[in-house]
Amino acid sequence: MITGELKSQVDKIWQSFWTGGISNPLTVIEQFTFLLFLRRLDERQQLEEKKAAMIGEPVTNAIYTEEYKELRWSHFSNVDPQTMYDLFTKPTEKRPLTVFEHMKQVGATAGVFGEFMKGATFMIPTPKLLDVVVQMIKLIKMDDRDTKGDLYEYMLSKIASAGQNGQFRTPRHIIRLMVYMVAPNQTDTMCDPSSGTAGFLVEVGEYMHDFHCDWFNDKKFRDHYNNGMFTGMEFDSTMLRIGAMNLQLHGIENPQLIGVDSLSESNAHVKEKFSLVLANPPFKGSLDYDGVDDAILSVVKTKKTELLFLALMLRMMKTGGRCSVIVPDGVLFGSSNAHKQIRQEIIENHKLDAVISMPSGVFKPYAGVSTAIMFFTKTGTGGTDHVWFYDMKADGFSLDDKRSSLLHEDEFAQCFAKPEDVVDSPSVKGKCDIADILLRWDTVNPMKLEKGESSEKNRKRTEQSFLVPFEEIKANDWDLSINRYKEIEYEEVAYDAPKDIIADIETLDKERNSALNLLKEMLG
Repeated sequence: MITGELKSQVDKIWQSFWTGGISNPLTVIEQFTFLLFLRRLDERQQLEEKKAAMIGEPVTNAIYTEEYKELRWSHFSNVDPQTMYDLFTKPTEKRPLTVFEHMKQVGATAGVFGEFMKGATFMIPTPKLLDVVVQMIKLIKMDDRDTKGDLYEYMLSKIASAGQNGQFRTPRHIIRLMVYMVAPNQTDTMCDPSSGTAGFLVEVGEYMHDFHCDWFNDKKFRDHYNNGMFTGMEFDSTMLRIGAMNLQLHGIENPQLIGVDSLSESNAHVKEKFSLVLANPPFKGSLDYDGVDDAILSVVKTKKTELLFLALMLRMMKTGGRCSVIVPDGVLFGSSNAHKQIRQEIIENHKLDAVISMPSGVFKPYAGVSTAIMFFTKTGTGGTDHVWFYDMKADGFSLDDKRSSLLHEDEFAQCFAKPEDVVDSPSVKGKCDIADILLRWDTVNPMKLEKGESSEKNRKRTEQSFLVPFEEIKANDWDLSINRYKEIEYEEVAYDAPKDIIADIETLDKERNSALNLLKEMLG
């Protein structure tokens, strides 16, 4: 958990960038990321030097040779601002590479982050700003995975403007809810086809550390976790670099990050590969048919990205694979042929498990669009007996642009860790539905439903959650809007008869006139 001191340090770094002339949030994070990477490269070299000294052997696979030792973090962070800036910007005859160019060259052999260094640009404009930021980063203690990961997540949370093509950061607690509901297992292979900052991949890793730390005692699982479990796809090179650093700081060193447009023909070979897909794909985008893989168009003929991504996810998953995806509300009730086509495909030919409707303020300040989370399983043979609907009214934060927390930090954490302890707490009820969602979702599994052990079995349509049978959804033209099935109870209100209301008004008039006459007499 990030401390107040760490938050304060990150806030100061962020403010320094802004006052130093860098106001684009993504640029701030990218430049911050480069400096963190330089610090990590030097720490790796120091570790190799200690190992070599212990066995009395020279350092093998050195990141920094003697020729470039002044480009190390431990050196340049201790020189004056102008000298430091020159090391970043001015090569010499004896040292033909700058700090930044050297980092781009050696980075390719130093983990997944380095693979996406092509095109990276050093954009810190002055020696003063560079020195201020370096000295601040130098003071941050980054001794363990949790601290490093939380620090970077907090930095990412400060992005306050939407990106291009509908990109924006998914709130961490919404990602966590989706991960907890799909409950990743030891053998899962997980993909996010629009990975951005890699929040979904990171949260799956955190889930395993938090709830299944014993799995890491198994070498086979560790190898799978470090090399084959995580795949992210993203066409934006800046986001790939940021996502790669996010993963590495959370202890995921070798994820498969692919720089590709997921919907294009260049990605057509990815079929039936993953057992778990989690994503928040771009909304409101529109593509030409020529730029989309024909196999996806065969499932749903449309130019809308939110529908195309659903078809892509079905193609990417193995039979039995699970998917949790955020969609705009229009996907649930849109009346076009394409909207109905993709909904029918998922409901009739696979297994739609749940639809959670979220309040429209969840993605503020980026966007006010109403969204929902869809959970479905790829079967190829149907299996949708009923769909669980939940009407989320509160997510623990205010639904305005400020998105202020409504709960104490420990209480919010308990909504995930021990939902049964806080679900009925007066300080949680009405402010956050997450604990209730997790507890009710646990009873929706087929075994509990068949045995009559599910609390959802006989829920009325006036409740926040309820089950809707397949045949009713089919009869409603595959409509998945919760408002189509939700019932509203109207309370009867009794009013006085008009003549009685008129009599009351006349009585009040008499009293008012009497009081007015008395006031006139008192004033003479």
